[in-house]
Amino acid sequence: MRFVPIFCLREGMIIASDFYGEQGELVLARQTVLDIELIKKIRKFRCNGLYVEEDQIKNIPIVNTINSSLRTKTVNGIKEIFICKENKLPVQKEQFTEMEDQVETIVDVILKNKEMMLNMVDLKVFDDYTYFHSVNVAVLSIGLGTAMGLDKTDLCNLGFGALLHDIGKVFVPKDILHKQGPLTDNEFMEMKKHSYLGFEYLASEYVGSVGAQAGILDHHEKFSGGGYPNNAKGEKISLYGRIISIADVYDALTSDRPYRNGLLPSEAVEYIMGGTGNLFDPDLVAVFIRKIAPYPIGTPVKLSNGLVGVVTDNFESFCMRPNIRVFKNGDYEVTPFDICLADRKALNITIVDYTK
Repeated sequence: MRFVPIFCLREGMIIASDFYGEQGELVLARQTVLDIELIKKIRKFRCNGLYVEEDQIKNIPIVNTINSSLRTKTVNGIKEIFICKENKLPVQKEQFTEMEDQVETIVDVILKNKEMMLNMVDLKVFDDYTYFHSVNVAVLSIGLGTAMGLDKTDLCNLGFGALLHDIGKVFVPKDILHKQGPLTDNEFMEMKKHSYLGFEYLASEYVGSVGAQAGILDHHEKFSGGGYPNNAKGEKISLYGRIISIADVYDALTSDRPYRNGLLPSEAVEYIMGGTGNLFDPDLVAVFIRKIAPYPIGTPVKLSNGLVGVVTDNFESFCMRPNIRVFKNGDYEVTPFDICLADRKALNITIVDYTK
């Protein structure tokens, strides 16, 4: 199987995994053969792509950090909380409790597969970007916390803070929040208030642990100083804030938005590495780049020697050097075979592009 962007779907392609709608409903089942009408139906959901089966690259498992059903349920829960606040309606304690339960389920899934790298294929729906982003930041933060050896209580508190890290944006004027172009200085000052406003809201409602609230407050601080709202630096920034900061930036960079295309995961990893010591805690970056998969399983790639294939496995110590199932040489199909870029014999081969 391989991941195919939505605009590259073609008649005859076979879906490799169940496709769910915005409410968690099953839209198309695995093994469905696509036709023009089904492709139009999928595009109405405005997601970024799907996994499809291909004869020459069979038996490559889909490796998602959390499954679609759990992701969708969590997205809908966080969406309800945001919409309540946007409409000045009270959020019930039960809604926050439900989110805590969802975070605990995500923690259990990641702890059960703690050796697995984080394969974050972008399946966001554009219209619901904020909510998918919130869930992805939670997943990434929990994965990073797991790799650091945090216990389950810490992971749940960290995940809850990460899930609600942008709740303060409901208090930012909508014309600023949804502005397509650059913000003016005054608009940016308003936007910068969201981390404190989110912290203040949860603290006033007695929701979340002190650690989770601190993570929300600190997620825009910079390790060397100059961030907001408190211009904190180094370990004066809460641990949760330092973790959420990395997860937030990584997911934002790799996300397609209506006004720009997201960076490739490998480019986003390079950005995170480039911010070591300035934007981000060096120790946390070192853990993150061992845990994240810059080339998620199922990613179609082109190699420097002209071979084309799909990523089939990732290795924690060599995150930029995955295993590739080759099925083409240039424009010509070949009998599939594997190349491990982490192998000494393949050190002169690099990934030069993503293919469709």
